[in-house]
Amino acid sequence: MTDTTTAPATAPASPLLTRPGAVAGEGLDAGVAAHYGDPGREQRLLEEGLAVVDLSHRGVVTVTGPDRLSWLHSITSQHLTGLAPRVGAESLVLSPKGHVEHALHVVDDGETTWLTVEPGTAPALAAWLDSMRFMLRVEVADVTAAYAVLGEPLSAASVEGEPLAWVDPWPALVGDTAAYGPETGHPGEARRWRELIVARGDLESAVGDRPLAGTWAAEALRVAAWRPRLGFETDHRTIAHELDWLRTAVHLHKGCYRGQETIARVHNLGRPPRRIVFLHLDGSGHVLPEAGAELSLDGRVVGRLTTVARHHEEGPIALAVVKRNTPVDADLVAGTVAGAQTVIVTP
Repeated sequence: MTDTTTAPATAPASPLLTRPGAVAGEGLDAGVAAHYGDPGREQRLLEEGLAVVDLSHRGVVTVTGPDRLSWLHSITSQHLTGLAPRVGAESLVLSPKGHVEHALHVVDDGETTWLTVEPGTAPALAAWLDSMRFMLRVEVADVTAAYAVLGEPLSAASVEGEPLAWVDPWPALVGDTAAYGPETGHPGEARRWRELIVARGDLESAVGDRPLAGTWAAEALRVAAWRPRLGFETDHRTIAHELDWLRTAVHLHKGCYRGQETIARVHNLGRPPRRIVFLHLDGSGHVLPEAGAELSLDGRVVGRLTTVARHHEEGPIALAVVKRNTPVDADLVAGTVAGAQTVIVTP
């Protein structure tokens, strides 16, 4: 999996790290708070819709010009032509072989398309987009230094007079797509999430007097919702089918784009070589395995942990990516810690 030991420092330091109890995150989530002293309570506040998460380490890229949506539509995986203002969408940038390179959280305000992306990835994304402009009427800018992101446990689109927000479509089936996991009864249906885009100088005032929750709390709820994340569930070989990512990020019958051949071939002719699983980990010990740890079955390595979290109700949980033919009823072992599988992507 992607090395998460070091996060590229492209966003300014967050002023919210000076709040009482703030403990800085590590790896890709360095630069914002992992927690503010009580991760379990912070999870409960998020579930109740009361807290806000500092995501100001995320990158922000803008695309302007009259051709912006049709152009993004033509080079990424989602149907974006005619995207209505303030409606959130998700799209992927794929390699020529169909491997996931960037995950774009897309929202348009009627004049500008805003993309929020994983920490440290905005410069590379902006450079690639700029190289793809050709003669079209679009302009690309990495505005991470000027704009920041806050995570909110809300599913409502922003309205006039408040900052623009990207509403997470997960786990809905968006457009002409396919589910590789359950179509109904998905645990992600209970998770409400949006990203508020604010001027970086307004970050503290946008939080106001609301309680803050750290990334540990947000990640635990993401894992419980089976929600994949670039740089955690992905590596250089990942295709969207393995993570059930088609459901929100891939349109199956739009025009040609880079990587489409792999999307179509795997969907029409076969199954992905790996699959994401949800794990309940044995919490009887004091130490949990770390993300990236190998998962074994009868002494054979069958996959790796991708995200590990402590949920305030479910206890130690994780997402992992394993070989497709791994028996679905087998307990997997990371070091000395066993994990019971819940199938997400059907083998």
